[in-house]
Amino acid sequence: MEFKPHEYQKIAIKKVLDTPKVGLFLDMGLGKTVITLTAIDWLMYWNFEINKALVIAPLRVAEDTWSRECQKWEHLKHIKISKILGKEAQRRKALYHEADVYIVNRENIAWLVKEFESGAAWDFDMVVIDELSSFKSAKSQRFKALKKFIPLAKRVVGLTGTPAPNGLMDLWSQMYLIDGGERLGRTIASYRERYFVPNQRNATTVFNYKPKQESEQAIKQKLSDICMSMQAKDWLTLPERMDLIEMVKFSAQEQQQYETFEKQSYIKFLEGEVSASSAGVLTMKLLQYCNGSVYLSDKNYTTVNDAKLQRLEEIIDTANGQTVLCFYSFIFDCERLLQKFPQAVKLGGAEDIAKWNKGEIPLLLVHPQSAGHGLNLQDGGNIIVWYGLPWSLELYQQANARLHRQGQTRAVIIHHLMIEGTVDERVYQSLQQKENVQEGLLQALKIKYQMERG
Repeated sequence: MEFKPHEYQKIAIKKVLDTPKVGLFLDMGLGKTVITLTAIDWLMYWNFEINKALVIAPLRVAEDTWSRECQKWEHLKHIKISKILGKEAQRRKALYHEADVYIVNRENIAWLVKEFESGAAWDFDMVVIDELSSFKSAKSQRFKALKKFIPLAKRVVGLTGTPAPNGLMDLWSQMYLIDGGERLGRTIASYRERYFVPNQRNATTVFNYKPKQESEQAIKQKLSDICMSMQAKDWLTLPERMDLIEMVKFSAQEQQQYETFEKQSYIKFLEGEVSASSAGVLTMKLLQYCNGSVYLSDKNYTTVNDAKLQRLEEIIDTANGQTVLCFYSFIFDCERLLQKFPQAVKLGGAEDIAKWNKGEIPLLLVHPQSAGHGLNLQDGGNIIVWYGLPWSLELYQQANARLHRQGQTRAVIIHHLMIEGTVDERVYQSLQQKENVQEGLLQALKIKYQMERG
């Protein structure tokens, strides 16, 4: 296929060519992959500025998306791809195979760095980090490993549509990989001190920060020369999107049981000031209950209700044979859905993606973490059901963009299954308002139960 870039793609390609260390914050559907590959082709075969490029991507994207884009577009078909994937022997063979672009999944970054530390020559002139936001934690092993060698690359491209999914604190480690701390500081402590103030603390430790009033504008100004942001709504004509709230009611007995479970969970995890991790555990427990089961251990769970299963069955019936993409939250969700709906398929590899896009899978079950980035599913259907909502805004937005994107020919219908009067409502409201779900939940429960606690 001949590549005829849109005007916004021309602008983005020029930005990469003109800016050796660059962050492209492009919305879903704008074509980050073809933009970057076109820039690589120009730098490698026209400017002769680079010889080898390393692409770091989520596993599914590393397996399929980059190589598929090279085969799709006529001007990229000559680019030689080597995928550093699979078992260690396969990865090592791919690393030493002659190619133009080497693709590694982010989980293998630590292994790759050990190879370089053991004597393998770093000869990548350019590094592309696909979904840069997956390096938002400065404590992660992938970040610590990559920061050792990425300064050796004379060109770095960071790609993401959600650079700050949980707030401005997420930006530091991402930008450090691009410019080595030149703009936001060389340590996260200095970044925090300059742009944030304590927001929550217990007796001994600050565990939450909020930006100072002027910080957002100041940070944007700092990054303006090396970062470019584009939103799909400003450049594309997207299909219509209908967000439907499917409010599900517990029976009186189930509601009473939920209230008891919520109160007991709150008291258990929220005795005095609570750490952020405990708040996350509390959120997950309540969301489990709303989905119909609760984990008793890592693998064992008990079923407490079928409310959402019954509502999903109604939605499938009224779909009149149309395919449905269902996002689930927990392993027990998937197990129960497969038991309830024999026609359902849990997303596996490329074969399932192909079958879905041909309309051969009536009900596709997907965890949002498995479909957050790089999967084109818009050919297979236009109906999404959120069986359980994630507390991550990034996962929510990315998952919806699997169907609501350029190339979709029908209006996209997104059903949100929520149990009335439960944490489900709080999570949905927080996602819509781009708030911190855990913090919002804690505040709501404090208000709800403060009188009872005295």
